[in-house]
Amino acid sequence: MKKGSKGLLVVNLGTPDSPSRYDVYKYLKQFLTDKRVIDIPWIFRNLLVRGFIAPFRSGSSAKLYKELWTAEGSPLKIYGVAVVEKLKEKLGKEYVVELAMRYQSPSIKSAVDKLLAKNVSEIVVFPMFPHYASASTGSVHEEVMDILKRELAIPSLKIINSYHDNEDMLNVFVKNANKFDVKSYDHILFSFHGVPQSQMKKTDRCDHCIKVEGCCNTITEKNQFCYSAQCHDTAFILADKLGLSKDDYTICFQSRLGPDPWIQPYTIKVIEELAAKGVKKILAFSPAFTSDCLETTIEISDEYQEEFEKWGGEKIDLVPSLNDDPDWINAICKMVLTA
Repeated sequence: MKKGSKGLLVVNLGTPDSPSRYDVYKYLKQFLTDKRVIDIPWIFRNLLVRGFIAPFRSGSSAKLYKELWTAEGSPLKIYGVAVVEKLKEKLGKEYVVELAMRYQSPSIKSAVDKLLAKNVSEIVVFPMFPHYASASTGSVHEEVMDILKRELAIPSLKIINSYHDNEDMLNVFVKNANKFDVKSYDHILFSFHGVPQSQMKKTDRCDHCIKVEGCCNTITEKNQFCYSAQCHDTAFILADKLGLSKDDYTICFQSRLGPDPWIQPYTIKVIEELAAKGVKKILAFSPAFTSDCLETTIEISDEYQEEFEKWGGEKIDLVPSLNDDPDWINAICKMVLTA
């Protein structure tokens, strides 16, 4: 019996439809009312987001998105479209490939509907997040399953959970780093997106998280789903590939939101401490992001650069993300074909 084509759903976090305050407000509202992002009871989450965070944060965020925006639109979506087009070409007729955003457009539902309309025999979900976190990959998984559970005929489903140690992906970061004279920098930062410590503890079923010294330094059965442990593993592999000693680099976390403690050390605090020690040149990686976006182009290259100069530093150079690099396309294809 001849089966239909296979479906590949490529999912990134999302982006506003425009840098206008209204569209940024819509994006923040959908994003932050996700129970996996702010995991407090529904009524308090909605009061907090709709009444305070989204109305007040949308103005400042809109200004940042205007700095990021290009004539073609949001870089995250531009690269997403480019990746999907190249995957279509590489995978051929055997796969139907659709792009989706967890928040805003194109929605996961619209993309899944397109795959189902093509009568695909299976769906492979590929989140564009190398490291598993409930607020990112977990949210994508839940949304896909919530949509499919309403279907009478559900195709085979394969979900790629994480690929933080994927050799092909990491080699693209190394290739991009080698465009710089790595040894000429005073210090290297591996800056990952942060998550609240409370979420990490809730993910932990082994009473292990933030209780054992150095618990993130090695991936084990107990912490295999730990976001921080996966981030550390990525950084250790990259450091080894680049020939860095432990004194050459720091693993840190950015994009903190709210007063509760997040994974530490915070990137901005590390930069301040390095400047106080006389560090002048920093090379920064942001390996949690497969596409350059607000958190890389603006947060690191602009905001952190400005603060670094105030504290006496000179330059923070950012290693480009994977974007639509051909070797990244090949890495995705290998992961999809072996899923």
